Amino acid sequence: MSYQALYRAWRPETFTEMVGQDAITRTLKRQVMTGRIAHAYLFCGTRGTGKTTAAKVLSRAINCLNPQDGDPCGECEVCRALKEESSMDVAEIDAASNNGVDEIRDLREKIKFPPTLAKYKVYIIDEVHMLSTGAFNALLKTLEEPPGHAVFILATTEPQRLPATILSRCQRFDFHRISIDTIIERLMVVLGGIGRTASDDALYEIARAAEGAMRDALSLLDVCLSYTDGEVTAQLARDVLGTAGRGAMFDFADALIDGDAGSALQQIDAMARRGSDPQVLIRDTTAHLRAVMLAGAVKEGLSEILEITPEDAERFKAQADRTSPEAVNRMLELFMRAEPDTRWASRPRTVLELAAVRACHPEKEPDAAVTERLSRVEKIIEKGVPVQNTRPSAKPTPKPAEPEKAKPAAKPAPSVTPPDAYLEALKRLGDENPSIRSPLQSMRFTGFDGEKLSVEFSKKQMMHMKVLERKKDLINQALTDAFGADVTVVMSLEGAGATEKKLSATARDVINQSYDVFGRENIELVD
Repeated sequence: MSYQALYRAWRPETFTEMVGQDAITRTLKRQVMTGRIAHAYLFCGTRGTGKTTAAKVLSRAINCLNPQDGDPCGECEVCRALKEESSMDVAEIDAASNNGVDEIRDLREKIKFPPTLAKYKVYIIDEVHMLSTGAFNALLKTLEEPPGHAVFILATTEPQRLPATILSRCQRFDFHRISIDTIIERLMVVLGGIGRTASDDALYEIARAAEGAMRDALSLLDVCLSYTDGEVTAQLARDVLGTAGRGAMFDFADALIDGDAGSALQQIDAMARRGSDPQVLIRDTTAHLRAVMLAGAVKEGLSEILEITPEDAERFKAQADRTSPEAVNRMLELFMRAEPDTRWASRPRTVLELAAVRACHPEKEPDAAVTERLSRVEKIIEKGVPVQNTRPSAKPTPKPAEPEKAKPAAKPAPSVTPPDAYLEALKRLGDENPSIRSPLQSMRFTGFDGEKLSVEFSKKQMMHMKVLERKKDLINQALTDAFGADVTVVMSLEGAGATEKKLSATARDVINQSYDVFGRENIELVD
């Protein structure tokens, strides 16, 4: 016989063997024992949590000639026939490929005939949400009042897509994600049954990567066992899964919190050389930063929420204490936005590196909180920044006074550092108008003289400037509110200001008319 995958070979055959869904299995066993069999069941939940397995076990239990405490005996004629899938009394239908009205009409005709060997004729419809509207309408009446010998078991991962008329006619059971500890215990049972071994850390890595799905965990274990004939180690599991491991993620998060972009990039290179996938690294970083966020907000029970050891929970709390909630939230949003970009990027590693560098430099991020920027500047000063000595010398040399004509006091040079009011105005505008958030972020502050605030755009961002020119009144109002005085924004292209200063008023009018006729992007000014 050909090799059979672990999740098929170790599929539970009784409710007692099922793990992680105790409330559901206990209820179904009680129904079998008391004979209170419903005519329609709905099993819903995420992938790999036991929906199809429970449907198969239930179909055997209600037809078993000698049930044992609600479980099928597995020895009677009916149990053997159903296990070998040689009985016509239990039909499994894939709604993804049989979702038309004709298939449901055929089912309605066949359901009238009584079972040949079993007590009930059971129809298991998997992925039932894939049925068309017409198919649901054709199934509705039969589902409401089926023959006494018929039982429907519907399974789906998306119950919200089912019509309310279908939901109200079924007994609904929600299968939740299986905990990491439960998955590890099941994997240990499987390993003992096949005579193989794996380290505790390796099992933890597999169970964490499975994300609550027992079938995924068994499939990943199957791959790891195929990789070696000996023990499955934690490093082997990380190599197969493409993950970096808990220790590496803590070090990487430390670099992000410290704002050390060089260290973060070196760690990305080291993890990539060990075979870690960039998309998996971004997903793991997102999960790690989420844990840091929770550690800063949850005082007790963190290890239960994250399903981690108390030692790891303390490490997460230590990282949360070293940073601010605003900084963690900003980094978390950066990596969450970067994760879908890796699916389409030709160089996913570059997306990861860009997210890491941006996370380490909040002072260059327009959406970073002011407190986070100040904290970053303080860290830079602590590391040592050369400061120019502006104190006069001990013995200044006196110079004879020369009569000069009184000159008007020179105006102070406009500041090139974005004022806090300007940053707050941009943030409020971006929050209230998401459509212009990206153009606002491409603006570069160049000066403010108390009335006019100057910004410029690169030539590649010309379209962003044209978009914001149409929203100039909105921007002026936001700046006026933020500064508490009338402020007007002046937009220009990078390098265009110096050239246009040389032009006469007449030439400037001609150029502006040309912009209107031919479009600014089609005209380039040269000296």
